[in-house]
Amino acid sequence: MIVDILLFLLGIVLIIVGANYLTEGASTLARRMGVSPLVVGLTIVAFGTSSPELIVSLMSALKGNADIAMGNVLGSNIFNVLAIGGVTALVAPIRVTQSTIRRELPLMILASLVLFVLAYDTIFSGIGATENVLTRGEGIVLLSFFLIFLTYTFAIAKGSPNDPHADHAPVKAYPLWLLILFIIGGLAALVYGGDLFVSSASSIARTLGMSESFIGLTIVAAGTSLPELATSVVAALKKQPEIAIGNIVGSNIFNIFLILGISSTVTPIRVGGVTPLDFIVMIVSGLLLYIFAVLFGDRIVKRTEGAILALGFVAYTLYLIMQL
Repeated sequence: MIVDILLFLLGIVLIIVGANYLTEGASTLARRMGVSPLVVGLTIVAFGTSSPELIVSLMSALKGNADIAMGNVLGSNIFNVLAIGGVTALVAPIRVTQSTIRRELPLMILASLVLFVLAYDTIFSGIGATENVLTRGEGIVLLSFFLIFLTYTFAIAKGSPNDPHADHAPVKAYPLWLLILFIIGGLAALVYGGDLFVSSASSIARTLGMSESFIGLTIVAAGTSLPELATSVVAALKKQPEIAIGNIVGSNIFNIFLILGISSTVTPIRVGGVTPLDFIVMIVSGLLLYIFAVLFGDRIVKRTEGAILALGFVAYTLYLIMQL
């Protein structure tokens, strides 16, 4: 048990360090090759912060731990909105941009609804469905939504050179060999860390008598959301909380359309122990964030509203614990 916990923590460290170096190496190399900061920010950097969820979900699906794969994405999305959004708003009220209210927030809610409909066949596929499976075909549908989102984002971004999602940091003077080492080493750390993470999480769940869906919705979800948590809290402390909301919403869209899209295209994912309530909590949390963002027309998520989001996360976690 102690060895499993140590391997679990080591997996988290390797995933976070690997994601950081992979993103740093790839984004710096792309900038040096003349790729615009906007394109780098919208693709490599955004993908980098979601790579922990991708590796864990993909590894889980390939190892047959479908509950961890699905629970990781749902749990991460719930954690991002309720816990990270709530804590960030408590640190500093979050100003939400007009474009986020008009584009990203509605798309995040749509992504949650689409996933619920595609994954829960016993509810939405009529009579005869006995199992809830996210098939390869449905994975391709999710990836198609992601490509549409990416294309639309690039089209809009062309008219917004100061887009907050872009990476405008100066290009660092790393030698080429070091950048390649960052990319290869970061990818290796991600894959190995993801393997350790999933294997040890499954072992801990079996030892404690917990379901893999519970582990996926809570511990694994929180662990893979650490990059988003760190980014959002630092942004709030630097008095740039508007960056935090874009980070949260963008990550949630990536998690559903890209991560579950890739994972289920590689191998069908059985929903298993993830319940309709978990999907509903994910959808309602997105709706709450949208309502708070547009409430009174000032586009600010206040500290009181942040407290409501955070308390919602505590209540949901307590409910999961009571179901053990």
